Amino acid sequence: MLAMAQALHLSQKMTLSQVLAPQLQQSLALLQAPTLELKAMVEQELQQNPVLEEAAPTEMTLEEKEGREDEEAAAVADPTEPPADVTFDPATEKNSNAPVDDFQAEFERLTQLDQEWRDHFAQTNIPMRQSQEEEEKRQFMFDSLVAGTSLQENLLEQIRQIGEMIVGNIDDYGYLQSSVDELAFATNIRPESILEVLKVIQSFHPTGVGARDLRECLLLQLEREGRQDTLEYRIVSEFMEALGKRRIPEIARGLGATVDDVQKALARIGNLEPRPGRAFLPDNNQYILPEVFVQRVGEDFVVTTNNEQVPHLRISNTYKDIMAQVDSSAEVREYIREKIRAGKFLIKSLHQRQQTILNIAREIVKRQREFMDKGVAFLKPLTMVQVAEIVGVHETTVSRAVSGKYMETPQGIFEMKYFFTSGIQTASGVGISNTSVKEMLSDMIKAEQPSKPLSDEEIVKLLDQKGIKIARRTVAKYRSELNILPSHLRKVY
Repeated sequence: MLAMAQALHLSQKMTLSQVLAPQLQQSLALLQAPTLELKAMVEQELQQNPVLEEAAPTEMTLEEKEGREDEEAAAVADPTEPPADVTFDPATEKNSNAPVDDFQAEFERLTQLDQEWRDHFAQTNIPMRQSQEEEEKRQFMFDSLVAGTSLQENLLEQIRQIGEMIVGNIDDYGYLQSSVDELAFATNIRPESILEVLKVIQSFHPTGVGARDLRECLLLQLEREGRQDTLEYRIVSEFMEALGKRRIPEIARGLGATVDDVQKALARIGNLEPRPGRAFLPDNNQYILPEVFVQRVGEDFVVTTNNEQVPHLRISNTYKDIMAQVDSSAEVREYIREKIRAGKFLIKSLHQRQQTILNIAREIVKRQREFMDKGVAFLKPLTMVQVAEIVGVHETTVSRAVSGKYMETPQGIFEMKYFFTSGIQTASGVGISNTSVKEMLSDMIKAEQPSKPLSDEEIVKLLDQKGIKIARRTVAKYRSELNILPSHLRKVY
């Protein structure tokens, strides 16, 4: 048998790949970040780049003037395109009135202080270092100490052990995720003891915390309010499954009550909190800061960006002066030159971000003028490709620019992505957005008779009368997206 020879071979291969430069990545990140996140990013840059400083909002820095001139001279460049190299000439931008610091003396003084601190730190820490053997002897001495415990301390320790175990198994919504038997098996503690401590925890605030399921959670809240003899307590206690499926006639027959009384009891049950821990969730309240403001002025709509919340940066004159000093070393000059170049690119990127968002917002307002005048029912179909063609950027740039951004309009505050929606052709040939169709569908269902809810087929006919031709399965899809039940589950007997 012939053995196959193995050998190493060298070969060359050409591949084409696209790699984003660090500055381009930073520019895209600035464009995509909402205002609050943008402020945090700029704060980080201020800490990392010593040549940057924040100017008062009323000041117009030289860098801002350059940015404004660039914006007025040409349309905003697409951030997905590599930016032009930013150069900085200290000779032309030096402020002659600014004081000139003795950089070399300052640098030597800082170096001396740093060395003195290192010497002091080393001297004060050497005596405190102990050998491995000394540390083991010391630990053995502490481990050998025996302290007596009283009966009260022993009982408290048992309660603490069970209580910490139960609380540790309660999720963020307030529900106990492990059964009493599972906890007893894991800790070798009697189930009766665990159940007694659980009852104590269930008496804590918020009401319903420590429940093992939704039924127990609602019962705990009703018991806390002394409503054990009410109809809603019997419904939760005896007909929880039927309650979840909204089988009102079945509940009424089982309890010997009228349908009207059951519906009133269900309304009171709806006021209970199904998730007791909701108020303690970290993201329970979200603060929205609009990026764009739309205001009516006469017959027109004026669009402005929220520039007050965007930090105003400039290059510190101190470092410009250091660059102009003859006795500055080559390394210092190169370091400062690189930081100034990075700072100027950041400033230009911030201006470019604001202008890109402004241009996109203006085009949205232009195309959605009827929405600004009359409301959601007049929202028109709009795609990011259409806006990108007018603004002169790529579709992905529009997507990044509107991501997580909000616009304050005469109709309220909306996410900028809200205005981009597919459409449906009406009988007259005019396009209408699916968001507007959903709004019509929702209004129809709100106005329906509870005893005779509209079926999906009936909604199709009503929309057809308005000139909107739409399939029944599309109506069912929109109804599902609006969290509206089918007609047979909405019917009230």
